[in-house]
Amino acid sequence: MTKLLSPSAPPCPCLRVPIPNPTVKYRYAYSHRGQLRVRCSDNSDEEKEKEKKKKKEKRLSQQSSWEAQDAEGRDYLYRLGKEADNMNIAVGQRAGVIDSLFAGNFLGKDSDIVFDYRQKVTRSFQYLQGDYYIAPLFMDKVVCHIVKNYLARVLNTKVPLILGIWGGKGQGKSFQTELIFQAMGIEPVIMSAGELESERAGEPGKLIRERYRTASQVVQNQGKMSCLMINDIDAGLGRFGNTQMTVNNQIVVGTLMNLSDNPTRVSVGQDWRESDVTNRIPIIVTGNDFSTLYAPLIRDGRMDKFYWQPNQEDILNIVHRMYEKDSISRDEVERVVNTFPNQALDFYGALRSRTYDRSILKWIDDIGGVENFGNKLLKRRKDQSLPVFIPPEVN
Repeated sequence: MTKLLSPSAPPCPCLRVPIPNPTVKYRYAYSHRGQLRVRCSDNSDEEKEKEKKKKKEKRLSQQSSWEAQDAEGRDYLYRLGKEADNMNIAVGQRAGVIDSLFAGNFLGKDSDIVFDYRQKVTRSFQYLQGDYYIAPLFMDKVVCHIVKNYLARVLNTKVPLILGIWGGKGQGKSFQTELIFQAMGIEPVIMSAGELESERAGEPGKLIRERYRTASQVVQNQGKMSCLMINDIDAGLGRFGNTQMTVNNQIVVGTLMNLSDNPTRVSVGQDWRESDVTNRIPIIVTGNDFSTLYAPLIRDGRMDKFYWQPNQEDILNIVHRMYEKDSISRDEVERVVNTFPNQALDFYGALRSRTYDRSILKWIDDIGGVENFGNKLLKRRKDQSLPVFIPPEVN
């Protein structure tokens, strides 16, 4: 609103005269083309502040979920900034984190119904059905290492946290270890060499610490023994020829060394607390050549090394159990092993698998040939049944 005060006022482009009036809130007066004009506002500064507050105080349904604050007054973006991995897929449907207004009770407080299953990283061995042979020397070494670590506080000696099992390819290192886990009732956390590298620096090291703490929670919450196992560690950390050493390789090596030196104090980025004491969890790693690893990691104080090379008796017993379902006698198994000497255990497993090839090809012909295999297998009606597969007679 503009009010004309005096048409005969002299022009003065720099003149500003405050004009008090109890009824109208004038801001200032100025001259323009020989006329003195006053700009005034109907709303005071206090009223404008109130309007700003009203705009900020929107209803919760109109706010962004990113503005939701925790008990300390920090929003969710602050929490994401503290995390190493910003791809947290398990928060959008968690009650009490964000969008709690829309969580409701019809799906429960957690509407992500597969969250518990996704978080389960431990391994169970329901697929190991049957009677398998465990080499006594192998079992003694693994069982002794696990028991020594669980009794480390009682024993008055230095106990290495890591057991390194190395040897030739296909000698059953991982499978024999899993059989021992099943026999002892251990629920382990098993990692592979493919998880030791990431496009984000520090992620594999953090993953190892998280898996270690997960195994500790199995001991604490479920009352079961647990173990952290890393298969083919030299494939992820070893240096072969001109391969490049990455930051993640260095961090993983440093993480394993730190776990060996401080097995009960493990951090995943949170603040240290005096009460945060982790159970000591034994670590077992397998590989083919440990000489490619960082030397201080494999020293005797941190890693107890075990070279596994099955002898003739171990091979005969393992292969005999393998062919036991086919009614093959031990003498016949010994004849097969002597016919193909100096072979790894996986060779005899592949040999048994090859005996099924001719029966599988015959079964494909019974279906209708290679051309009709896809339609018969995937697009058949529910009332249609496939021909019965007859296993071969192994002799």
